[in-house]
Amino acid sequence: EDYVVGPGDQLEIRIWGKVEINARSTVDRNGQIAVPRVGTLNVAGLRSRELEGFLKAAVENLYKDFELNVTLGQLRSIQVFVLGSARQPGAYTVSSLSTLVNALFACGGPSATGSMRRIELIRGGQRVTEFDLYALLRKGDKSRDAQLLPGDVIFIPPVGPEVAILGSVNDAGIYELKGETTVASALTNAGGLASL
Repeated sequence: EDYVVGPGDQLEIRIWGKVEINARSTVDRNGQIAVPRVGTLNVAGLRSRELEGFLKAAVENLYKDFELNVTLGQLRSIQVFVLGSARQPGAYTVSSLSTLVNALFACGGPSATGSMRRIELIRGGQRVTEFDLYALLRKGDKSRDAQLLPGDVIFIPPVGPEVAILGSVNDAGIYELKGETTVASALTNAGGLASL
């Protein structure tokens, strides 16, 4: 519902009643669509939830007694950059609905020398968010995930301090630490103590 319509997005418009119109219109680079028998309408910047009301008001200027339905068709693509210690750094073309997590999966995630705890999303030279992949993998927490915009940079810094956890734990391995870490929180990262 909060998706912002922009150039390259496709809208599927169906109008029935006193007037019949079935159109598939792509938003041009000026932010406009052409609707047969209605004309050119500027839709760039509207949220998807606002489209139906906006189009209905525009059509009501010309016709009465009709029903209208508008849906998003094919969405535009955007280019983002994944840099630093990624498995496959580079430029990626992703859907405009993509988030930081989608781009991380597209590039294969951090390399063996990349941080999983301090992944940065940089937009216009400013850090938008810092993402902890452990929170997603261990708890399913995507609260720090963010919607991507064209030109965003995802930077994966080198891995920070690490600790090896072996023995009677559920997931023995090497874990990256973040900030002040207690033995209890390190054991939580390893899935806790194994039951005997």
